[in-house]
Amino acid sequence: MIENFIESSKYTQNLFKIQNEIVQNIKNESLAGNVPIITDEVLNYMIFTARNMKAGNILEIGTATGYSGLFLARVANENGGFLTTMEIDEKRYGKAVENFKKLGLFEKNRMILGDALEEIPRLDKDIKYDFIFIDASKGQYLKFFEMSYELLNGNGIIFIDNLMFRGFVAVKKEEIPKRYKTIVKRLKEFIEKLNKEYNFVLLPFGDGVGIVKK
Repeated sequence: MIENFIESSKYTQNLFKIQNEIVQNIKNESLAGNVPIITDEVLNYMIFTARNMKAGNILEIGTATGYSGLFLARVANENGGFLTTMEIDEKRYGKAVENFKKLGLFEKNRMILGDALEEIPRLDKDIKYDFIFIDASKGQYLKFFEMSYELLNGNGIIFIDNLMFRGFVAVKKEEIPKRYKTIVKRLKEFIEKLNKEYNFVLLPFGDGVGIVKK
């Protein structure tokens, strides 16, 4: 059964992954440089979701080296929209710009260097987003969510990665390393809020995927 699941996962990954040597190199370089990027199974589900809802304008909070953004940008452009993506780290931002240019996606989309907590309020309030992807500082997830939710179209989706934070959200307090206790506490409170107040589901794959539909 496990073997069948693994083979099925590989098959679906190949269906949705852009078979492109440049993209594969970007992925390999990111992993080699210990830059956290989206896992294959979460990426595939995210692209499946965004494509099926025909997402036009897409907002990404946390560009890193641009790996996930490359896929989101293509979905947005296919549907007549554009990707707006934000990154606080200057070095990673520079690499992401370089990667977008390699695939001819830089001119069609918007890349912002800066703290999302400062940059989200500066976005044009007249532009609404069909799909928002949050994958940045885990301790700020609630603020990122509340600020971006206002920019979400009716029936739009916010896709949140790594909500389980290495699985620590699901374990007992005494099992959580001291340096992670504050982040885990905030994530637990965030999940509880989403569950009580929003149209929300937490999916148990990857490192925990949260989906909110407006």
